[in-house]
Amino acid sequence: MSFPIPIIETQSKDAIRLFQEEKLRELLQYLKEKSPYYQHLFRENNIDITQIQHLEDLQRLPTTSKDDLQRYNDDFLCVPKEAIVDYASTSGTLGKPVTFGLTDRDLDRLAYNEAISLSCAGISQGDVVQLMTTIDRRFMAGLAYFLGIRHLGASIVRIGAGIPELQWDSILSYHPTYLIAVPSFLLKLIEYAEKNGIDYRHSSVKGVVCIGETLRQQDFSPNLLTDKIMEKWPELRLYSTYASTEMSTTFTECDALQGGHHHPELIITEVLDDEGNPLPYGQLGELTITTLGVEGMPLLRFRTGDMVTLHDTPCSCGRNTLRVSPVVGRKQQMIKYKGTTLYPPALMDLLTEFAQVENYIIEISSNEILTDEILIKIGSCEPSEALKEEIANHFRAKMRVVPKIEFYPVDTIEQQLYPKGSRKPVKFIDHRTSIK
Repeated sequence: MSFPIPIIETQSKDAIRLFQEEKLRELLQYLKEKSPYYQHLFRENNIDITQIQHLEDLQRLPTTSKDDLQRYNDDFLCVPKEAIVDYASTSGTLGKPVTFGLTDRDLDRLAYNEAISLSCAGISQGDVVQLMTTIDRRFMAGLAYFLGIRHLGASIVRIGAGIPELQWDSILSYHPTYLIAVPSFLLKLIEYAEKNGIDYRHSSVKGVVCIGETLRQQDFSPNLLTDKIMEKWPELRLYSTYASTEMSTTFTECDALQGGHHHPELIITEVLDDEGNPLPYGQLGELTITTLGVEGMPLLRFRTGDMVTLHDTPCSCGRNTLRVSPVVGRKQQMIKYKGTTLYPPALMDLLTEFAQVENYIIEISSNEILTDEILIKIGSCEPSEALKEEIANHFRAKMRVVPKIEFYPVDTIEQQLYPKGSRKPVKFIDHRTSIK
């Protein structure tokens, strides 16, 4: 039995707008009463919340940043500590981790969020979902997937990340219909299956909800990583999903594969330029969100740092909600290299073209004239000058620039990818003294 599309997501744009404006007014009143941080922000900026009636009025309010969360973490909490039933934290990719306290109501909201999100990808009651991500280490995503799958009435196989042999043993034992996995890891699953005589194309797996890496270009066409997977396993359906701990909300593709669906009952989205001005639909900018229905630590106009575009045309699936494009990259990770603007995901995508590239790390630094330099450290069992030249030519053809390339033993890069305490691989390291 499939999970029904929430009624609000099929209503007209005007109805969705009115619904969100009502929820926004409720949120502002809640923050005024409960949030030490936003109480201070409203006083400091002489903000009369009764003047914020429409979505356009959000522009009158200051934005909140990751730096604010790091500096005033506890002040964002709107409930007594004894009301917190789960503590989650960000991964700390761009600074020290931020802790989020979730109440019982927040966990119910998280379950609902993930259920309606995963249902976009077709997961429903009766499916078996193999979860290839950690559920421990205060990781909200793993917990959210678990709660959402349970809410859908599907079955869960909690196998964790990595180890292709263990993953295939589980697939062959429990016959999952869907995986939740990092897409580049699928290539390792395929490689293991081919070496060990596993008929992966006729396995139980029919779809993968892909986390942590993008699958598509900005026009929603497949990127190189997706092409590589589909070349090997054409029967597989790949669905992109995007979320963050701060948002407590997930955007997942439906069968149309035209962007992650926005859930207006859970979140308000804006896309802003460098000066903080709202951008029209279809233009690239920084995703800025306002959470709805969060009890413990709601956020108002939080700048995520992720560069996306929003699309407002109705989807063939019946939803009339906004759709979020693939993430181009993190705003703070933007690279200006020899007159070309780049984001790490674009570099990563090109590296997937080469089977000889087992793993890699991209390092950015500033030279003596304070311009960006790119070093790609590649772990390969077959390093050669010919391979280096082939990779360089590929970058030249696709991006018009060639980064510095160095080869290392695969084990050396593997150790660097997973520094102590890290929950996910650190493929990008920024050594610049001033982050753009």
